[in-house]
Amino acid sequence: MEKHINLPYDRETADSLKAGDYVFLTGTIYTARDAAHKRMDEALDSAKPLPIALNGAVIYYMGPSPAREGRPIGSAGPTTATRMDKYAPRLLDLGLSGMIGKGKRQPAVKEAIIRNHAVYFAAVGGAGALLSQRIVSSEVVAYDDLGTEAIRRLEVRDFPVIVVIDSEGNDLYETSVQKYRIE
Repeated sequence: MEKHINLPYDRETADSLKAGDYVFLTGTIYTARDAAHKRMDEALDSAKPLPIALNGAVIYYMGPSPAREGRPIGSAGPTTATRMDKYAPRLLDLGLSGMIGKGKRQPAVKEAIIRNHAVYFAAVGGAGALLSQRIVSSEVVAYDDLGTEAIRRLEVRDFPVIVVIDSEGNDLYETSVQKYRIE
């Protein structure tokens, strides 16, 4: 099923999404990769505030290439999500409502997705140049010293993703393998 969603979305909207749905996101998403996740985790360990409000937020696991003239961002393809798995449950428990990446997630992340009525989306790897065309603006909001791994606020319009793990724990990677397995 194809759905268009404005961000941030609420729990009811998250619960309406099912593994395999094609979704077009419009609104604000944040980028954060390994180094930014590590810094956020260290801030939480030190009882310091996070640089972004997590409640209802969606984080895109992506580090862009430099922007071409006239564009807000360069190529913006997803990175492998498993590198953020050790941080994701904590962030989900603090209100993160969605993540965008590529690849499978560990059981602890899936449990946190279910517990928090969140969603894991996949963006198409290798399509960073096309995905960047859906990004209207980009602004570094934290950890500027990390370069491409800084946290950015992106405004997106009809950003295409697929629901991989829905709020009930249905996992497209698992169901697709079962569906197309040749016995």
